[in-house]
Amino acid sequence: MEIEQKQAQIIDYFVKQASNLNGSTLVSLVVEATSHPSLFAFSEILSVPNLLQLQGTENSAYIDLLRLFAHGTWTDYKSNAVLLPKLLPEQVVKLKQLSVLTLAEMNKVLPYDQLQKELEVANVRELEDFLINECMHVGIVKGKLNQLRRCFEVQFAAGRDLRQGQLENMTQSLTNWLATSDNLLSTIQEKIKWAETMGELDKNHKKEVKYHLQDAKKALNSKQASNLLRMNMDYFFELDGETDCEEDLIRSKRKRSPKNYI
Repeated sequence: MEIEQKQAQIIDYFVKQASNLNGSTLVSLVVEATSHPSLFAFSEILSVPNLLQLQGTENSAYIDLLRLFAHGTWTDYKSNAVLLPKLLPEQVVKLKQLSVLTLAEMNKVLPYDQLQKELEVANVRELEDFLINECMHVGIVKGKLNQLRRCFEVQFAAGRDLRQGQLENMTQSLTNWLATSDNLLSTIQEKIKWAETMGELDKNHKKEVKYHLQDAKKALNSKQASNLLRMNMDYFFELDGETDCEEDLIRSKRKRSPKNYI
């Protein structure tokens, strides 16, 4: 996706910067990264060894802040605000954007009531403006605002940094999906084999029926010819019998006729 390609360049920039900075100068980098309008992934920056220099110092809260932007939400910040640096307006918007991404990971239909509560948005108009201008226009999510059902229907959401244990869960999910796919493939192959067998049986059956039909036609034609011949013979003998009778009758009449003497 375009947003992911764009982020790769930004991440590379901040990783190089972090690798060349030390001590308190890393604080400015954390603030800049978490305020950047086009950066939504922070795990690679967190992995830079130099950032560990902030751990245990008066600026250690900034590495905690960077972890929050990598994995947390606006609700998480509100729960730990006293332990974290105060956010700039740009950081507030960024963290709320990331909160939408986290919600979109769990469900593809996000009720307005849930979003208003999670983002601390006063009304539906403000919520829809945020989703349009700060989420869809930026490209981190795509979806439909369903005012009738009062929900945001997610069609696409950019991925966030993987949390601890999430990679193992994803691996297990993919393993389960692969096993299910293998079983489904085996079932489909069995169905195809069965269909081919039944098709062959049907083909042989049709051939057999065709042969029987041809034999029946031949037998029928032979019987019809035999019957026709028999009928003709009967008719011939009948005619021949009638002729003989007529000749006998004529001969009898001749015998009975008296002779005329003059």
